[in-house]
Amino acid sequence: MDQWPGHVLFGAAYYYEYQPYERLKTDLDLMAEASFSVIRVGESVWSTWEPENGRFELDWLQPVLDGAHERGIGVVLGTPTYAVPPWLARQYPEIAGERSTGQRIPWGARQEVDFTHPAFRFHAERVIRRIVARYADHPAILGYQVDNEPGNELFHNRGVFERFVDDLRHQYGDVETLNREWGLVYWSHRLSTWNDLWVPDGNAQPQYDLAWRRFQARQTTEFIDWQADIAREYARPGQFVTTCLSYGRPALDDHKLTAWLDITAGNPYYTMQDGLEITAGEPDPQGWTTNGTWALYLSADRMYSSRQEPFLVTETNAQAIGGPSTNKPAYDGQWRQAAWALVSRGARMIEYWHWHTLHFGTETYWGGILPHSGRPGRTYRELARLGAELRTAGDLIGRLTPDADVTMLYSAPSKWALQAQPALSGADGGPDRQSYQSIFDPFYRGAFDAGLQVNIVHAGQFQDDDAAAFAQRHPVLVVPGLYIADDATLDRLVAYAGAGGHLVLGPRTGYGDHEARARREVQPARLADAAGVWYDEFTTLTEDVTVRTSPGSALALPDDALATRWSDGLQTEDSEILAQYEHPHFGQFAAATTRTYGKGRITYVGTVPNTAFAEAIFRWIDHDHADGWQQCQRPLTVTSAHTDDGRTVRFVHNWSWDEASLRLPSAVRDVLSGTDHAHGDELRLGAWDVRVLLERG
Repeated sequence: MDQWPGHVLFGAAYYYEYQPYERLKTDLDLMAEASFSVIRVGESVWSTWEPENGRFELDWLQPVLDGAHERGIGVVLGTPTYAVPPWLARQYPEIAGERSTGQRIPWGARQEVDFTHPAFRFHAERVIRRIVARYADHPAILGYQVDNEPGNELFHNRGVFERFVDDLRHQYGDVETLNREWGLVYWSHRLSTWNDLWVPDGNAQPQYDLAWRRFQARQTTEFIDWQADIAREYARPGQFVTTCLSYGRPALDDHKLTAWLDITAGNPYYTMQDGLEITAGEPDPQGWTTNGTWALYLSADRMYSSRQEPFLVTETNAQAIGGPSTNKPAYDGQWRQAAWALVSRGARMIEYWHWHTLHFGTETYWGGILPHSGRPGRTYRELARLGAELRTAGDLIGRLTPDADVTMLYSAPSKWALQAQPALSGADGGPDRQSYQSIFDPFYRGAFDAGLQVNIVHAGQFQDDDAAAFAQRHPVLVVPGLYIADDATLDRLVAYAGAGGHLVLGPRTGYGDHEARARREVQPARLADAAGVWYDEFTTLTEDVTVRTSPGSALALPDDALATRWSDGLQTEDSEILAQYEHPHFGQFAAATTRTYGKGRITYVGTVPNTAFAEAIFRWIDHDHADGWQQCQRPLTVTSAHTDDGRTVRFVHNWSWDEASLRLPSAVRDVLSGTDHAHGDELRLGAWDVRVLLERG
């Protein structure tokens, strides 16, 4: 966004309408004292905007906008369509969403309605137009958030299903084509007419499931695009339109949904306190809150990936997040750390959820910046310090582009397909419905532990450039778990390596085609010849297997390197074996191989590596490119970004209680203190500390 201000916006969601007593002036004054530059308002209260059908009350927000503008605080105005009023649910019961065919979602939470239903669309459009038209000209309005965390449900309503059938009819043309493409000869599922297509509730066919998930994601995208178009009819030049994303939503394809928005916005919640301490343990399964330092960075890199552009943080932790049984407000310094980590990876707004802890409702114990008493406490003081730091940094950090050493290819269809037919088993022996993340995340974690920064690229974005140009910009491309891929994508991977890139393949890549059918070629399909390795069997590992360096290999493996959860039975042709299993049976197969191909290289990792194994792989990959900043040791991390004019900003974090130090590889200026440091000086960081450094030279 060319019109974006030159500084990082800082603030919180503010719900004046939720306050039990009048305190607007007090709140806004406290915000100004904490260096707030933005608040988000209005997205959750349709029944306040429209208490009864057709009766609108729009003026209550005016004092909030006026007061914010007087203090130099901008406003993001939300549309309230994700939480419908009770009168709408009562008068139009047919708009209720269905999680299974014929079984309506009971009203009483949020996001319970089928947003494709014409009755809902009529009332949603009317309230959106009333709100946005009322306030579009207010000078405080910076932009609009349409809806909130979309894609929460896979709707089974009859109208949705019939549109799905129509979508298939337009895509495939006739039922015989669908029968052939989906393999419906299996279990006597051949269709004689489109009316034979069964509802999804009992479906067990993976081709159907993948088509259903793609369709549901398109419905979400269309809904948000529809709202964005309405908002743009009223928006002034320079005002942006976005929505805030919760990236785990089942009916969400973030790459496609954000394409029609002006900027990506997301909600990276994370486990605080000891959950931010950097450790050598294995990756925990990630949910709507992330666990681990590395996973906080993964959240940021996923947000950047949506549009390959900087992003907004519309919600993140203020105090405790997650309900009355989860109370872990950050240690001193951790709010600063998390915010600067997000800024280092492309955040142009840090906005907390939320200002004032609620006194009622489902989220009574989702702690805001102010506690239930409304009196500023430790959280407010810590965030006010952060606000002052962001103001001091000013324009230097307002247009940063994060640096990257490694690129990883992400695939939403592969995630959906591996939910339907999980490759991995969980700790209880049952299917791991997060199999895609369970393959992808250890590779990301390995790069992070090796001190490397990651740029995540969606499979659709990978097709935007010729192979040579992509290889030049992305010299290392890691592709684990790309289960769903068409021929063109796999051929581009080979072309990428041939053009000079280092292609790193992981388990399940290339196994299925665009319809989730197992490919008929030798595996990894269309990649085996170039990689110099193939397999025709694989196994689920119920116990970890030690891996060791192959004789003559340049890969240095620590004693605790392990293969976990999965193993491809890799047979080598003319590739070099990097790592082998120490096992009486699996020892006949390679654990990791590499081979030069054209101007580049293809490395294949045939297992899910533990953190020690994955880190060793990435240290081997990057051994020629590592600089002094990457040599820092835990608990320190260093990330970097560059400004529009080419200057480099380094972010040094100490993720622990212990004081830590770093010998500076270059001369820097401390952006927040103004102190200059020479090359070779020792930089000391206290517990849970962070420094922002501008390289001089």
